[in-house]
Amino acid sequence: MERLDPEREHQRGSLTVEDELLEEEEELWIDDADDDHTGWFCVSTDPFPCPAASCTFVAVFMTAAHLVLVWEERDDPNLLWHAQRAMEVGRNPHVVPYERSFGPSASYYAWEAAGRPVHAVRGK
Repeated sequence: MERLDPEREHQRGSLTVEDELLEEEEELWIDDADDDHTGWFCVSTDPFPCPAASCTFVAVFMTAAHLVLVWEERDDPNLLWHAQRAMEVGRNPHVVPYERSFGPSASYYAWEAAGRPVHAVRGK
């Protein structure tokens, strides 16, 4: 790690940024399982934008890193919890059978095992 320039004055309320580098193009997480989730269940919602500052992706399903999250069972407690949460924030959720035409998908549990990655939100 580089030492800070002693000539620079540090003041309360100032920010010193080292040359550490945020990647310009962040790679999105991919579910490596390559499973066909047709017939599994997902949550359709009213459109909402990706949280990444310059990303133009708009989701119409509950997604993570631009992948439609899917559950094998319609009554999976985690699916129902997320659908309830979407209803609480006004996203008009509906549990529907997943179809490939909805876009790339990921099993909710594979996503969870991967650390729950979200575009532009760094894990802890």
